[in-house]
Amino acid sequence: MAAHLDVERIKSESRALRGTLHESLKDPTTAAVAEADTVITKFHGIYQQDDRDQREPRREARLEPAYSFMIRVRVPGGVVTPAQWLALDKIAADIANGTLRLTTRQAVQFHGVAKEDLAGLIQRIDAVLMDSLAACGDVNRNVMCHVQPEAGPVHEQALAWSKRLSEHLTPRTTAYREIWIDGEPLEKPVVEEDPIYGKTYLPRKFKAGIAIPPVNDIDIYSQDLGFIAIAEGDQLIGFNLSVGGGMGCSHGDAETFPRLADVIGFLKPDDLLNVAEAVVTIQRDFGNREQRKRARFKYTLEDRGLDWFKAELELRTGIRLEAARPFHFEHNGDRYGWQQWRDGRWQCTLFVENGRLYPQALAPLKPIVSECATDVRLTPNQNLVIAGVEQDDRERVEQALIEGGLVGDRSASAIRRHSMACVALPSCGLAMSEAERYLPDLVGLIEELAERHDIADQPITLRMSGCPNGCSRPYLAEIGLVGRAPGRYNLYLGAAFNGSRLNRLDLDNANEAAILERIDALFAGFVADRQAGEHFGDYLVRSGQVAAVGHGREVNAR
Repeated sequence: MAAHLDVERIKSESRALRGTLHESLKDPTTAAVAEADTVITKFHGIYQQDDRDQREPRREARLEPAYSFMIRVRVPGGVVTPAQWLALDKIAADIANGTLRLTTRQAVQFHGVAKEDLAGLIQRIDAVLMDSLAACGDVNRNVMCHVQPEAGPVHEQALAWSKRLSEHLTPRTTAYREIWIDGEPLEKPVVEEDPIYGKTYLPRKFKAGIAIPPVNDIDIYSQDLGFIAIAEGDQLIGFNLSVGGGMGCSHGDAETFPRLADVIGFLKPDDLLNVAEAVVTIQRDFGNREQRKRARFKYTLEDRGLDWFKAELELRTGIRLEAARPFHFEHNGDRYGWQQWRDGRWQCTLFVENGRLYPQALAPLKPIVSECATDVRLTPNQNLVIAGVEQDDRERVEQALIEGGLVGDRSASAIRRHSMACVALPSCGLAMSEAERYLPDLVGLIEELAERHDIADQPITLRMSGCPNGCSRPYLAEIGLVGRAPGRYNLYLGAAFNGSRLNRLDLDNANEAAILERIDALFAGFVADRQAGEHFGDYLVRSGQVAAVGHGREVNAR
């Protein structure tokens, strides 16, 4: 939506993200907001959507589209308190469509919210110290962090830095509170220029995160700005800095492509905020504001080069990066089931297929969270961690999880546990095909192939996106599927299991039958020729089934 609008002008004239939202929200003649305001609402964490399943019947009935809103709640580092979780659950039932959607950036989404309920919803999340400001829009979005605390003190330190980073890069505008919390009239003159983002914010969205090796669960190479934690024992001594990652591209446009971030050096913890601010302001000042398809930070680096960037970073910070420290990643998935903390408490990671929690799953979680958990943690793979369970409560929690049907990971295949999808149809306006609603069925068919070839226990990353923007990070999957049209997808193959290599286009605009036929043949070859401990993506590259991708420009080259 609003792709044809002059986004830069709208931002510049928005009066620090106010636009005409005050008038739009009070307009009783439509369930929508003004078209230009759809640009501004994104900065407030709100997307206007319509039910695409109902478009044609409503058009024939001469009704406007079935408009509603998606609200994305920021969760820096993915940690939610019990009180916050219970509030989110209640809001979903009272105001939204009854579900909670866990995102691939460790945030939470409400779907199906009416325009007249937006302010009430935001006031309720504000009451538990949460917000949706900057969850979307041309700013730094939710800051990710490795979520499972088995790393002990190092994780605690990294999580603290992720929250500080989130706070530092949050826009300073007072418009959010004025419009949604205080409800003050907006007719008075407003002069605000953000100290980091300026008057027009960034040219495009920006994403940051902190990874803790050997787990790459946040897919650090997909982030515009990444910090790879380097530790000595239990002490965090600094971060390797990575820059320029991004997943989105456009079908048929060779000037757009996914890109892996480059690791360019090492910095001390106390330099993190200074460096992060400088990276953001470099993108603010040099990012492409003429072509939104080329506006991401990855293209700024492609066009100007890493040497230029390093010099500009040093000029702005006075910091000379040290040589990057050694590190390695093993995988980008989650560890399911129970793990024990150093202090004797426990956590349990639950599989949530494609991140969608329905009422029947939310109900049994409420007493577990309220009575037995210190917090709830959202993983970058759309799963849920019940954290801080005391030893005496573990058996009780386990029984409640079983009775509530919340231990699906124990029966799900390794492929299903490593799969995820974006929302896509019917609510996403950019979707070209199904994703969340279709992937479970497709996984079932792929599971049958895996069982036939006796590799049902082989973990293989499988990700599906309804369009090439790649919100589910499909270009980092061993098997990636990207929507082209209803029932048709591009099939990408050969990414690394640890998220360090992009995949490559293998089938273009293929239907289900062609996709399954190709996967069936590749599974057969994998079984016949794999080496000990070899992952599927690595086999595809080694065997010559897929040529390794050295640069994102090659992802769509066959």
